[in-house]
Order: sequence, then structure tokens, then C-alpha cells
Amino acid sequence: MNKYSLLSILSLLIGMLFFSVPLPAQSDELPKTAFTQMYLPVWEEAMEHCLDVANSMPDSLYSYKPTEVSKTFAEQMIHIATSTELLTKRYVQGMDVKPVRLDAATMSKSAIIELMKEGFAYTTNVILTIEQKQLDEMCIMYHSKNEVSRAFALFYVQDHLANHRAKSNLYVRMNGIEPPEYTW
Repeated sequence: MNKYSLLSILSLLIGMLFFSVPLPAQSDELPKTAFTQMYLPVWEEAMEHCLDVANSMPDSLYSYKPTEVSKTFAEQMIHIATSTELLTKRYVQGMDVKPVRLDAATMSKSAIIELMKEGFAYTTNVILTIEQKQLDEMCIMYHSKNEVSRAFALFYVQDHLANHRAKSNLYVRMNGIEPPEYTW
């Protein structure tokens, strides 16, 4: 074997090692498990897109609702903020918690967005710090009665956020505003 072949093999091994180490997307911390290392960038993308939708609606339209039985845009955003933390506590951490009820009519757009950031930060911190043993525990989902792992419950937290974000995205469009571009 000549020195160039050895150098090529060594370069290839170093490159494989470098690119096989999971890198966090926006966080400076690395989650503790392979699952949460994979999940963190997905969560961060969903969270940022949700904040983009919240920011795209003017303050004056936060009270908009498309039908009498619908939530207002502000109520959708508050629901996202409070339920993200609630679902994380209940299903991912196994805590016994009750929903928080806030009056959207008394909150400004900036206060609602701050509330969203706090709820997202809570879930992000759990993703960064949760151990594999807890992720492997099973829990029963409240509405469906399905038994899932706490790791799987993180997908539910994100899916719930995406459901209400998508509804809110339509509220933006119904008011003649171009919603933020969805990227992935």
C-alpha cells in the first residue's frame, strides 16, 4: 500500500467520523439520546414555522375567527403555547397536570408570542435533558387510550402543534395575507 492510498483511507475515515456525529440544528446543547438528537432539528423547524405564522398575523387581526364556533387566531396561538407544555409534561414526563385557561382578549400579540416561546423552550429543554430510560416508558394517551412510548409522545406534541398551526395558517390566508412559506 502506498502513502497516497493510506492517506486516502485515513481521510475517508476522518470524514465518516465527522459526518456521523449528530449536530444540533439551532441549540448549542446536544440531547442525551440518539432519538432526541434526531428529533431536535425536527422540533426546532416546527417551532420556528409556528412562530413565523404567529408573527405574520397583524395585531389587529388576532381577534379574527372564521366562524362563530372557531377559536380566534389569538386563542389558537395560546392553545399552541399552553398545550405544548401541558402535553410534554403529561405524556413525555408523566406528570399529572391540568390545562391552563387564559383569556386571549386580554393579551397582546407580543405577550402571546412570548408565551409561545416559553412553552416551546420548556419542550426543547425536555428534549435536551430527557434520558433514554424515561423515553422507553409507556403512557396512555388521554383521548385515544392508545399505549405509546414517551418518545413516541413527542411526535404527538409536534403533531398537535402542526394541527393548530395549519388552522392558523388558513386564518392568515383568509385575511388576504400571504402566509409564511413552509420549508423543510
